[in-house]
Amino acid sequence: MLQIMLTLTAFMVLVIPMGHYLYHIAVGQKTFADPVFDPVDRLIYKLCGLKGEDMGWKKYGLSLLMANAVMVLIGYAVLRLQGILFFNPNGIGAMEESLSFNTIISFMTNTNLQHYSGESGLSYLSQMLVITFMMFVSAASGYAACVAFIRGLAGKSKNNVGNFYSDLVRIITRVLLPFSIIGGLLLVWQGVPQNFSGNVIVDTIEGAKQIIAQGPVAALEIIKHLGTNGGGFIGANSATPIENPTILTNLIELYSMMLLPGACVITFGKMVRDRKCEAQAGSTAFTVRSGVDSRSFTARFFGREGRTIFAAMSILFVIGLGVCFWAESQGNPALAEAGLSQSMGSMEGKEVRFGIAQSAMFTTTTTSFTTGTVNNMHDTLTPLGGMIPLLHMMLNVVFGGKGVGLMNMIIYAILAVFICGLMIGRTPEYLGKKIEGREMKLTALCIIIHPFLILAFSALAVGTQAGLEGITNPGFHGLSQVLYEFSSSAANNGSGFADNTMFWNITTGLAMFFGRYLSIVIQLAIAGSFMKKKFVNDSVGSLHTDTATFPIILVVVVYIFAALTFFPVLALGPIAEHLTLWA
Repeated sequence: MLQIMLTLTAFMVLVIPMGHYLYHIAVGQKTFADPVFDPVDRLIYKLCGLKGEDMGWKKYGLSLLMANAVMVLIGYAVLRLQGILFFNPNGIGAMEESLSFNTIISFMTNTNLQHYSGESGLSYLSQMLVITFMMFVSAASGYAACVAFIRGLAGKSKNNVGNFYSDLVRIITRVLLPFSIIGGLLLVWQGVPQNFSGNVIVDTIEGAKQIIAQGPVAALEIIKHLGTNGGGFIGANSATPIENPTILTNLIELYSMMLLPGACVITFGKMVRDRKCEAQAGSTAFTVRSGVDSRSFTARFFGREGRTIFAAMSILFVIGLGVCFWAESQGNPALAEAGLSQSMGSMEGKEVRFGIAQSAMFTTTTTSFTTGTVNNMHDTLTPLGGMIPLLHMMLNVVFGGKGVGLMNMIIYAILAVFICGLMIGRTPEYLGKKIEGREMKLTALCIIIHPFLILAFSALAVGTQAGLEGITNPGFHGLSQVLYEFSSSAANNGSGFADNTMFWNITTGLAMFFGRYLSIVIQLAIAGSFMKKKFVNDSVGSLHTDTATFPIILVVVVYIFAALTFFPVLALGPIAEHLTLWA
């Protein structure tokens, strides 16, 4: 428990300056890094012919979709031709058609679901040009959409949410690339390989042959966490010493995947606060309670609205972490009955060097921040311990990755304001603007998409022979496996358990595609609708969303609408398995 508390404390120390740095980038303010990165940005704009013109939400969303589509086509071609291309010292052949489709959709949607083992399925060119490159671009696309979404909510303009290409470039050059260089060098220092050598075959002490993977591992490893991607260079991911050799690399990877999603919440709070202050100074039609931000430490660093969202996410995260840590600490009663000591907890599928605490922390973090990387095998978690990562992917609002968690949580905040306003007779307003029929229709549609994708594809899997053939676990755990696979796909997480078959490649590919792009387009539409609204007076009839009670309301709404939606299938999966195991 002390390990976990110290880890979370260090995260809080790191996320505040990172949030302020990301805020300066989002609003175009000067940073200490401008002398270095401004020339790089200008060169990229010149080479690509970018003008930096303003975009409405429709043009912004279309630019994101088209840019991603072009990269999908190029990446698919590389995967199909990797057998005859260069940087292939291990002689790996072309990737099969359905697997290529699944892989390219997976990495372009920032899911990184892997139905292959990287060390035996990809050449070094594919690892760099497709996997590592798309880890940068897909993460930057998500963060760009998040920044545009915040601009729309802040409402500084009627039809300008920024320029997608400018946001994409600035996020890569000023955040992802420099932090990846620093983090990658730290991983190399700790023993993570970074070379172009072929795999090494060695003799073990038992007389068998073992293949030790080589290649540009560290470069992929750092961006897979920093961009909340998750796809490993090696099939076993960060559970292997090649990708994650020491407790220090474990912490570097842990903080890397937590840092930017948490920083996005701070950026949101500061951008919304700026707009409130401008509205207060420039118009008598909009008032805001003044003087509070300067007296409150949390409001000053997070912004009042950002503090609310961060608090709600933290409550959900800590509850999930506590349950996962407790469940794994209890051990496995079946093994205890067989005479095996469970004093260390359930160590099946875990690395001894990390133990229960860091394994539970990593498990909860990677599925809360939608990264998908693993330092232990999630398929071997206890039923309740495994239910937490499954539930957090189903919620898809517990910080989330690449800004997605923030966008989804704001959707629930809009829903919470609307419901509470109707219940107590208050005006449904959010961020100083009325919530009306159009916003609620879009909000309802956005909330429905995620459970629909998970439950519809899961029903298809358990109702068809092709789906059943991919289930490798019996009984209740088999259903949990199906739910986990499609929850991971729809939430763009990536830590799934399915096989490389035509059915699973196609269905998870579709779940990843629709789970990513439908939500982004709808959320940008909501932001565009908010931009056109006028600010309204802050009156006694307004429901304030920056109070100490609203995070509790938000958590309750999330659990009621999201968790209870999935309760029947959770009862048939991990809950039933737990009751059976402990009967």
